[in-house]
Amino acid sequence: MRSDLKPGATFPDYELPDQTGQKRKLSELQGDFSMVVFLSRGGYCPKDRQQAMELARFHPELKVGYARLVTISTDDQLATNENRDGLGAHWPFLSDPGRVVQKDLDIQEYTDPQHDPMVPHTVVLEPGLKIYKIYNGYWFFGRPSVEELRQDLRAITQRVRPDWDLSDPAVRAAWKAGDKSKFWPYGKTLRQVFSEK
Repeated sequence: MRSDLKPGATFPDYELPDQTGQKRKLSELQGDFSMVVFLSRGGYCPKDRQQAMELARFHPELKVGYARLVTISTDDQLATNENRDGLGAHWPFLSDPGRVVQKDLDIQEYTDPQHDPMVPHTVVLEPGLKIYKIYNGYWFFGRPSVEELRQDLRAITQRVRPDWDLSDPAVRAAWKAGDKSKFWPYGKTLRQVFSEK
């Protein structure tokens, strides 16, 4: 992974076609939420399938926790759709057969010239594509468990949501004063809150 991409830095705002062929930018998919980006070898890899199955089980928690999930692989659109459908996944899968992400992040898995995949990484992002944590998954146990992701997302949410602790006297005082700007989802439309991007 590029040396400038570390916690606190901004992750590149890639624009790639999703499983339907529509071009999607990461910032648009993220909105105001935390996001997990799974940089995948592709559907051919049993380790990636295992991780993706765990993410499929975790996805309902991500939704109710107002977090987003995106997979990016070097698969073409057909393989992307087959992989997504086979998993029963309901989050965006972005297709990068031109290996834009692989080259830009300097994560070519040079030990596999047949598939020329990315070294798999899982990137946990705070709102604004700000990097919270990067997991290198070349070896399977380098990948985050669901519990590790849950802990990461808890820490991010606690930091970025002013209404995390309703017992905080300042938060209670803001509510009583009619200042709802600190409270979720005030100021958001239902579409912004509940849309699956």
